[in-house]
Amino acid sequence: MSQPTETIFSKIINRQIPANIVYEDDLSLAFRDITPQAPVHILVIPKQPIPMLAEATAQDQALLGHLLLVAAKIAKDEGLDRGFRVVINNGDHGGQTVFHLHLHILGGRAMQWPPG
Repeated sequence: MSQPTETIFSKIINRQIPANIVYEDDLSLAFRDITPQAPVHILVIPKQPIPMLAEATAQDQALLGHLLLVAAKIAKDEGLDRGFRVVINNGDHGGQTVFHLHLHILGGRAMQWPPG
């Protein structure tokens, strides 16, 4: 596993950078994306730094499940009753630009397939 480095997300967790936070608990933080790709675009991040999904281990299983449940709760709170998409980019070819695991919640419009 790679050594965690400070990222923009760790700075948001530590309140060094402001963010429009919509949810927080002991394990996770969620905030609105500053360059939204849909009318609703929220990022859910674990407070424990995991660089990318491919580097998660069996010890992260409960945390990963927690992040998905948080995403579902936020989608409900945001009124995304007609549907939403949850995206996890992994690695350079997967479109990951910040190497701190994060889930994108996208909604408020019909999504297209294939996505990219």
